[in-house]
Amino acid sequence: MPRTSTVFRETNETKIKIDLNLDGTGRLDGTSSIPFFDHLLAQVVRHGAFDLQIDAEGDTHIDCHHLVEDFGIVLGSAIKEALGSKEKIIRYGSAFVPMDETLALCAVDLCGRAYLRFDVGFTTAKLGELDTEMIREFFRALCMNAGMNLHIKLMHGENNHHIAEAVFKAFGRAMREAASIDPRVNGIPSTKGSLQ
Repeated sequence: MPRTSTVFRETNETKIKIDLNLDGTGRLDGTSSIPFFDHLLAQVVRHGAFDLQIDAEGDTHIDCHHLVEDFGIVLGSAIKEALGSKEKIIRYGSAFVPMDETLALCAVDLCGRAYLRFDVGFTTAKLGELDTEMIREFFRALCMNAGMNLHIKLMHGENNHHIAEAVFKAFGRAMREAASIDPRVNGIPSTKGSLQ
């Protein structure tokens, strides 16, 4: 069965629609309206081999906070919906991603329990129009709504662009592994019999 979802969220601050295909080809269509955030989302999609179509707008004339956080809510909800019962998935995924002087680690468990450990420091307040402090908030909103255990750690790095990009690439690679179907698995990959 296709592992797809469509999630729409509208508030007084944002309006976001996402179409997600977990078994895609790495294609991103549409824009979040924040160019550097789009650049980072493209890394997740390409290295996760997902297809993602987005239509997003928000009160970015104030700042990027509401749009980035709400995007995490919607993407997390879309991942949860597309995974369905989680039968036959690998469940765990991890990736080390180097980018020049930077090395980032991401590990994910699609267990149904939300937890974020984010050990990444930035030395600049902005990358383009994206506040770097919102990168943590994006992942926090995503893992809370997807129900995933997510650990992201910067092993070393200096250039803030490289750091952000390596983190998103590592997340994409880890998610690709965790969400993949394992033909050897029957049912849910848990001794509890549930990943909800």
